[in-house]
Amino acid sequence: MSDLEGFGFVLPHWFYWGWLAVMPLIMMAWDKWSSGHGGETAEPELTPGELQAEEDDPLIYLQFEGNWFTKVVDWICDKSGLFVSFWTVNAVVFYFFEVVMRYLFNMPTIWVHESSFLLLGMQYLLAGAFAMLHGAHVRVDVMYNLLPVRGRVGMDIFTSMFFFMFALVLMITSWTFFQNSYSMNETTVETWGIQYWPVKGMMVLGSVLLLLAGISKLIKDIVLFVRLGRERTA
Repeated sequence: MSDLEGFGFVLPHWFYWGWLAVMPLIMMAWDKWSSGHGGETAEPELTPGELQAEEDDPLIYLQFEGNWFTKVVDWICDKSGLFVSFWTVNAVVFYFFEVVMRYLFNMPTIWVHESSFLLLGMQYLLAGAFAMLHGAHVRVDVMYNLLPVRGRVGMDIFTSMFFFMFALVLMITSWTFFQNSYSMNETTVETWGIQYWPVKGMMVLGSVLLLLAGISKLIKDIVLFVRLGRERTA
């Protein structure tokens, strides 16, 4: 710790990882408790853009509840996205601490910027499955919107093949990065020197969640495609 003397308070590595693991659970528990003791809450009003999206996309009204596998996967993807969403609060608190220390006490930190961009990078990776579940990924709709409903579902099934290629390459590459980082006990080059392998481990976890979310979506798309075909021939 001699290299860190003179920098004021330095966030310990163990506290950083522990807080990222515990803090969202506390926030989720508090949110559940407060919603259960605050009476019924009104449904949020949809924005004009959301109303237009519902009007333009008939697939919104054709929901397949899924089987036990898709329900489990969807629950995990939804809760993991909610979990990491609370990490944003940490970034705000960290940078507020940095501003206070820098401009009021003339003691800039050595860990706030690094801890925050690592946090947001892990959040981006782990939230991919949540975005897949809720249809938040970018999609080019030029040809897609011209197709009938069953054609759109078929297009989703076809394009999912490219998605699986990407997800598998991401998972394999992330695993290689993680193994190399762990074996070398890789740390950041900054003075804070936090280990990199947990960060790269989040890449592996995020890619696995993304792959599972894609499988769940493919199953639901196939079932919906078959059902629409049966309704068409009935």
